[in-house]
Amino acid sequence: MGNFEEMAIAKAINAGLRKALSDDAKVLVFGQDVAQLGGVFRVTEGIHAEFGDTRIFNSPIAESGIVGTAIGLAMRGYRPVAEIQFEGFIFPAFDQITTQLAKMQNRSEGHQAMPVVIRVPFGGGIGAIEHHSESPEAYFAHTPGLRVVTPSNANDAYWMIQQAIRSNDPVIFFEPKRRYWQKGQVDLDGPPQDLHSAKILREGNDVTIVTYGPMVHTSLQAAEVAAAEGVSIEVIDLRSISPIDFPPIIESVKRTGRLVTVSEAPNSFSIASELSARITEECFYHLQAPVIRVGGFDIPYPAAKLEEIFLPDADRILEAVDRSRAY
Repeated sequence: MGNFEEMAIAKAINAGLRKALSDDAKVLVFGQDVAQLGGVFRVTEGIHAEFGDTRIFNSPIAESGIVGTAIGLAMRGYRPVAEIQFEGFIFPAFDQITTQLAKMQNRSEGHQAMPVVIRVPFGGGIGAIEHHSESPEAYFAHTPGLRVVTPSNANDAYWMIQQAIRSNDPVIFFEPKRRYWQKGQVDLDGPPQDLHSAKILREGNDVTIVTYGPMVHTSLQAAEVAAAEGVSIEVIDLRSISPIDFPPIIESVKRTGRLVTVSEAPNSFSIASELSARITEECFYHLQAPVIRVGGFDIPYPAAKLEEIFLPDADRILEAVDRSRAY
């Protein structure tokens, strides 16, 4: 029997950070306003009161400096967890991430570990403007040397942040901000959740949906509606964007013959594009329809209520399922 507790995703990440800080004195947490304030989303709320200035501290508004500091701390034997306040603010640190962080282990021929976690709230759904609602994960998934992951539920959030901190490789940890207060059961006694395994969240036989992060909840809603109409949809949560755990996806698509990918990011040059290409290569003779991608449009992220048109919803997912089944 596990030790279960209901938590929101934000609180589960908070609990995972506290556990990591307790387990290893080399773990440090820092970023803009993460200490006394607890971050703009209050994900680190209360941690400073428990662990003090030497374990969690605020940084200047300089994302390149935040990541550069994390790299330096890792080279000195620490396990830094750096927060970028919003996903759109990560680009000033792009050079540090892609030129230094991702390449340090290869540059040192494996002698220098890079146990750095960069926490990044991402995605839309909060009515904000550009730089506060985007999905830049493909930039980093395209960079060899980085691990890129995102939890979709509280239990995964609790365990995956701990696994990311324990990794000796740099991990970009995307957090679905509009799901921060979505609650779920967290098994505090484990077993630990693997960082890079995809999960089948709903079994089905007619169509496979592969999704991740904030769109997992929306995809499950669509599958529920489809079930009432007699359509059986299998929903797979990637959890890891890079590397992608392809075997369970390939097995599922070979069985259903159809794949619909769902994400918030624009479809062009995306994670969805990689899924489509790989599944076409691996499952061509099993496909009964082309892979269909449901995603954001190829435009800069719109402001305020226009995001309701931009973001995929259950209706757009179901329309894609219908198109797939019509072949």
